[in-house]
Amino acid sequence: MKTKKVLHGFLTAAAAVSLILILLLSAFEIAAYSDFGFYQKEYEKYEIQETLPMEMDDIMDVTEKMMSYLRGDREELSVMTTIDGERQDFFNEQDRFHMGEVRDLFLGGFALRRYAAVILAAAVVLLLILKADLKRILPKAYEITVGMFLALVAALGIAIAVNFDRCFVIFHELFFDNDLWMFDPATDYMIRMLPEGFFFDMTLRIGGFFVAFLIFFELICIGLRIWRKKKEN
Repeated sequence: MKTKKVLHGFLTAAAAVSLILILLLSAFEIAAYSDFGFYQKEYEKYEIQETLPMEMDDIMDVTEKMMSYLRGDREELSVMTTIDGERQDFFNEQDRFHMGEVRDLFLGGFALRRYAAVILAAAVVLLLILKADLKRILPKAYEITVGMFLALVAALGIAIAVNFDRCFVIFHELFFDNDLWMFDPATDYMIRMLPEGFFFDMTLRIGGFFVAFLIFFELICIGLRIWRKKKEN
């Protein structure tokens, strides 16, 4: 009986963690790809055209092709466009190297989501085979995991609010083993198109979608709890 209980706990924890990862990575994908109008609003907000002499249609074309590359839908990061009246490639070699590393992170995240989906499905199937009370143990495991995860998110959110610049640097130092993520606005068009404020706003956007997903599943948990109580009564 004890072994079975431990196994139930392990499988429900695996399912809950996998679901949270799926929701987080899906929130990232939706925030980044569902509405390119967001990018245009950001460019207007930060007056990108004041420092990047391009038509907005061209900036958006570069953006969409860059994001397509990061998703793995384009093989090369090369976009011919018109800058200050001259036809040229928007990206330079440093851009291509760094964005190649960013692409690896994107694709790694999407792969992690697929693995999490497999683990989630396998955990649920095994719990069904073990005749576990899914309506009771899964919501409980989800709420415990969300509570722990939100504590971490809250700490990160406070750090970002206090000093986003430092958090931005730490993120890059953790995920990249070089300093080629540091660009010079005088020579690099990409950093002019994507100022630091843009990344702050995108972080908030991802967080908004993620919290919405968490609330949605919490409402499901509440609904299941109410249903169980009514059934018991």
